[in-house]
Amino acid sequence: MSRLTIVIAEDAVLLREGLVGLLERFGHTVAAAVGDGPSLVAAATEHRPDVVIADVRMPPGHTDEGLRAVRTLHRLRPGLAALVLSQYVEQTFADELLGSRAGAGTGYLLKDRIGDVEEFMDAVTRVAAGGTVIDPEVVRQLLARRRDPLGRLTGREREVLGLIAEGRSNAAVARALVVTEAAVAKHIANIFLKLDLPPAPDDHRRVRAVLAYVRGTG
Repeated sequence: MSRLTIVIAEDAVLLREGLVGLLERFGHTVAAAVGDGPSLVAAATEHRPDVVIADVRMPPGHTDEGLRAVRTLHRLRPGLAALVLSQYVEQTFADELLGSRAGAGTGYLLKDRIGDVEEFMDAVTRVAAGGTVIDPEVVRQLLARRRDPLGRLTGREREVLGLIAEGRSNAAVARALVVTEAAVAKHIANIFLKLDLPPAPDDHRRVRAVLAYVRGTG
């Protein structure tokens, strides 16, 4: 196994230090270990590692800061390998990461997988070599979601689609959910995206979305 230079981004200090110790025990060099997305971009730009390992959710917002940092690094250095870690299966994040890998090695693992040291280290080396590694649980849930298109929607998006299926306008949906019409429009745009309904001159996406809803709840 070749010696790799690695940059880690993980806001949980104990896990971050544990990763450093584990990787160095296997002969790799951890050039930097940071706790947020901007620091990851800065450290990877400075040290030019073979691979970055990043948590999806980090400060300040604990949403998708790690993933956004990886996207930024892929724009700056398209060949950079990245292994992304998550506490839970984030289906939208997995799709986004794997769909925009820019020709680089890419991995998406649940943090529980780190406990299997050999499996985790194999994932690191495979990603660094340009391969793709996907956690088996992520694969299972993605396949289940593809069988059920509505599985891609959030709870609120399902509510919006259900009200649309009742024939309500955006304004009526907004009143029912006590949100703004702009928020409803954003939810509808996300619904179209997740149900793979691009604009088409001969199709009415609102009707097609309702049909998907009826099939999925029938």
